[in-house]
Parts: sequence; C-alpha cells; structure tokens
Amino acid sequence: MNKTLRTPEHVYLCKRLRQVRLNAGMTQAGLAERLNKPQSFVAKVETQERRLDVVEFVKWIVACDSIDVANHVITGVADIVIGKSGSD
Repeated sequence: MNKTLRTPEHVYLCKRLRQVRLNAGMTQAGLAERLNKPQSFVAKVETQERRLDVVEFVKWIVACDSIDVANHVITGVADIVIGKSGSD
C-alpha cells in the first residue's frame, strides 16, 4: 500500500478538519478533551503528521457538531482521488 501522509488528498482532509474545528469555535485543546486525546493528537492531524482512521474521523466530526459537513469533506477527498478539479 502506498503511503498516504501528505498526499494531496491527505493535505486537503487535514485542512478541512482544521476548518471544521475552527468553525465549531474550538481550540485544539478543547477538541482533544472531547476526543479524550492529548492536544498533540489534534495538532499532529492538522499538520499532516498523523492519519485518522474512519472511526476517528467520525468522532472528530461529531465532537465538532459538524455531521452536516462530513459529506462535503468526503466528496472533496474523493474528487482529488479521481482527479476532479475544483476542490478547495
């Protein structure tokens, strides 16, 4: 399996997850507390040093009360994977 850290789709995902957190008005420490993780966990995800598994992604989205944007994030990643342009 190819590495997925810092690929275009991984960078996009991490940027969107950071924006989800910011839109929720949370600090890294606040989100980490909701996730029962250290603040460094959130920081490493947002700086593309760590991948999330699917369950961690869902927990992040739920902790930020942002289920409504999950589909947009997934679609943006999928667009990059299949080579569509226009992802922000």
